[in-house]
Amino acid sequence: MADLFDRAAPPRRKTSYSARDIEVLEGLDPVRRRPAMYVGGTGEDGLHHLAAEVLDNAVDEILQGAATSVEIDLGAGGTLTVHDNGRGIPVDAHPKFKKKSALEVILTTLHSGGKFNGKAYQTAGGLHGVGLSVVNALSDFLSVEVTREHKLWEQTYCRGKAKTKLKSQPAAKNRRGTTIRFHPDPKIFGDATFKPARLHSLARSKAYLFPGAKIRWRCDPKLIGARDGTPAQEIFHFPGGLADALAAALEDAGCATPEPFIGKASLNGGDERIEWAIAWPDDGTPLTRFYCNAVPTPLGGTHDAGARAALTKGLKAYGALVNFRPVARFTADDVSGGAAIMLSLFIAEPQFQGQTKEKLVNPEATKLVEAALRDHFDHWLTGNPKAAQALLDHVSERANDRLRRREEKDLTRKRAGRKVRLPGKLADCSVTSAVGAELFIVEGDSAGGSAKQARDRKTQAVMPIRGKILNIASAGVTKMRENQIISDLVQALGCGLGERYDDSALRYERIIIMTDADVDGAHIATLLMTFFYRAIPGLIDAGRLYLAQPPLYRLTQGATSRYARDDTHKEELLRSVFSRRGKVDVSRFKGLGEMPAPQLRETTMDPSLRTLVRVAIAPAERKTTDTLVENLMGRKPELRLAFIMDRSEDAGELDI
Repeated sequence: MADLFDRAAPPRRKTSYSARDIEVLEGLDPVRRRPAMYVGGTGEDGLHHLAAEVLDNAVDEILQGAATSVEIDLGAGGTLTVHDNGRGIPVDAHPKFKKKSALEVILTTLHSGGKFNGKAYQTAGGLHGVGLSVVNALSDFLSVEVTREHKLWEQTYCRGKAKTKLKSQPAAKNRRGTTIRFHPDPKIFGDATFKPARLHSLARSKAYLFPGAKIRWRCDPKLIGARDGTPAQEIFHFPGGLADALAAALEDAGCATPEPFIGKASLNGGDERIEWAIAWPDDGTPLTRFYCNAVPTPLGGTHDAGARAALTKGLKAYGALVNFRPVARFTADDVSGGAAIMLSLFIAEPQFQGQTKEKLVNPEATKLVEAALRDHFDHWLTGNPKAAQALLDHVSERANDRLRRREEKDLTRKRAGRKVRLPGKLADCSVTSAVGAELFIVEGDSAGGSAKQARDRKTQAVMPIRGKILNIASAGVTKMRENQIISDLVQALGCGLGERYDDSALRYERIIIMTDADVDGAHIATLLMTFFYRAIPGLIDAGRLYLAQPPLYRLTQGATSRYARDDTHKEELLRSVFSRRGKVDVSRFKGLGEMPAPQLRETTMDPSLRTLVRVAIAPAERKTTDTLVENLMGRKPELRLAFIMDRSEDAGELDI
């Protein structure tokens, strides 16, 4: 036992721990010791948070109606200046710190300011009383100028401590407000510098929140890079507020509704209010900008939740009112997940998550925003039935896409978990590799029987489908999922659907649609192409989809026989091959099922003799094709009628 204890690890060195080890940080020392706690980090984000804090204080004066303009100037060396023409920070002695002015208390003491009791500021972005003192603590130089009662007061600071006393001198009668000029401390932020483009964007976003106010931007031209499009000077003035912001963000992007949903409302009958501008881009790309008291909240929060609840409940209620059945499957993400939402809320006592204020957490804000927005949204929908219907159709497409993706995920999981059984009607080929393998999709058991006899069993598979396949452009995802023909076809292909398409999992090199050479056959081929275009576009992009070209006629004169694809081809053969005198026997095939197997092999299935047409879409024509498929195969019969009527004069004799 003694040997065992001798080999044990030596005890750790004892360290003292007593009251003397308890350190108390005073003044602004906590800020300099742990800057990330106050500004979120010591990199570029934290640096720009300083600018946001100073700018928030300036726009709070606009919010109270005490100022009409703010100036922001980025000078040489990275010094930032922010000026407002508001009331000016008080400079008289503070009642609690009689040897210091209120100005110095605000700049050197955490949790000091005029926004706690709600008397000087009814609604404000700066609430914790730490913003300006934190900027002061993290700057190696800060100067403040306050103009009040025709006097200009000046004082300078370094790393949170006053370097000069508060001095005054006469000022022009028309001058007023506060000017803060500061340079971030490189000991804290290292090589990080202010980015003109980022500050320019920050200033512009504030101007959108205060219709009528002006924010002037200036920057030393030497700080703007050659490829940076930021202007050296600009005045931001947006009378339309968030409506102007939404229009600028979307530019020429198409939207589901002709006009966006725009409005504003007072809350609780006081100074609290809300403003919004909402649109639904065609491409479903989300764009959200939420603000509370002019402070951006990129992580959203309770006002975000209230807005989305209002939109979802409002649209579902309207859909039920007009008996739009697909509305039953709408989710909040279907309605607002792809929307462009800009919302600005002003309330008296906002609660933010942390000093960086990235998220609003007031529990009452959810119901407050939902109630205000819902009422106006209900009126907007009922007053704009065309826009409301367009929005219902747009959201229905999003719901269909969501359900389709879920179905694709389910199929992928099933395929990974067990061996997929091939459909019973599929006559598969014997090769195990997809290279050289072909799948012929034919209509009906009769045609399938002929094709099975005519095929090369080694490389050619045949799958008969019964009747006309479901038109998935007009049917919902639920119907598509329940359709047996589509389910069998997806199983036979093995490549997945939509975004989950896997070309390496496709069981055949070529997928060939082989239908009768008449109107019914063309319709079935169109329905199949619509299915592949909407549900498995990757198969078309990979160049895997083809159309067979079976003949409609057989022309015989003596020992000479030819096959014609259609009437035009028949007339061409009669003029060329059969131009000599003599009777030409013309027989029309009733369908692939009536064609003898040797003739089907010779004309349509033999790779050395047949003609195939590859289905392809040029990238530049994708949008035009989307519109054409929607117009001809979608839910709205009036679009098909318009297409037919526009081209009725061009139609010749119809084969019906």
